[in-house]
Amino acid sequence: MEQQSVSGAEPSRRENHLVVVAAAVVEQGRLLVVSKKVAPEVFYLPGGKPEPGETPAEALARELDEELGVRPVEPQFLADIDAIAALEMVPMRLTVFTAGISGLPHPAAELADMRWTNGDEPDIRLSPAVRDQVIPLLKRSGLLAV
Repeated sequence: MEQQSVSGAEPSRRENHLVVVAAAVVEQGRLLVVSKKVAPEVFYLPGGKPEPGETPAEALARELDEELGVRPVEPQFLADIDAIAALEMVPMRLTVFTAGISGLPHPAAELADMRWTNGDEPDIRLSPAVRDQVIPLLKRSGLLAV
């Protein structure tokens, strides 16, 4: 997938949208989600904003290494999701890849915590994009247990 940017725009913004690349890592019927130190109560997919010149796959590899100390294994494009970013409260284009990971993840960098979820636990607050779009998509695709 080719990423385009508006000339002179911030690398993580395109047409007034925040651009984010994330991994949907599912193991044993559960999705890996992470929270950030700035909002430890909200859980997201691991990933982040591409740097100038990075492809989505390169950004995904860098972000997973920085945040969790792992590399994506066999990433496959899943979907582009348009939503409102939970922290920044601006429009966001979230490019989601399914991927395995190269070891045991451990929160680092700006992360506060990580959890594995089926998306139905009442004690976890998922970002709206994960709760309303990613989890239903993964369930419809058969990648996450219903």
